[in-house]
Amino acid sequence: MEAEPVPRVVATDVAEAEIECLRAEHGPLMFVQSGGCCDGSSPMCFLDGELLLGPNDLLLGEVGGCPFYIDAEQYERWNEPLLVVDVAPGGGSGMSLEEIDGVHFSLAFRVPATAATSALG
Repeated sequence: MEAEPVPRVVATDVAEAEIECLRAEHGPLMFVQSGGCCDGSSPMCFLDGELLLGPNDLLLGEVGGCPFYIDAEQYERWNEPLLVVDVAPGGGSGMSLEEIDGVHFSLAFRVPATAATSALG
């Protein structure tokens, strides 16, 4: 029996609830991890297909049933952590959909369980 793959991106319950509200209002969504422009390094939420992806954009997984992309080199530079999407009060300074609700998505990093286990030897 094969083990379940370790997720590379997850969302908190609060973020999942915000995503569900946005999906109900706008339809299919996508997330792109900002590379430093606009809202710094915040996850950005768009209508699915609204932002054109480039050849280096890596589909990291899904949050709330929505694809989550990041630049492959950026993810590698960050040492391939588990990304945890959360919600914080106050709008961001970018173009992300959740700003209409007076909140913004935020990001935390965690060491994946397999990496932590490997490091212990």
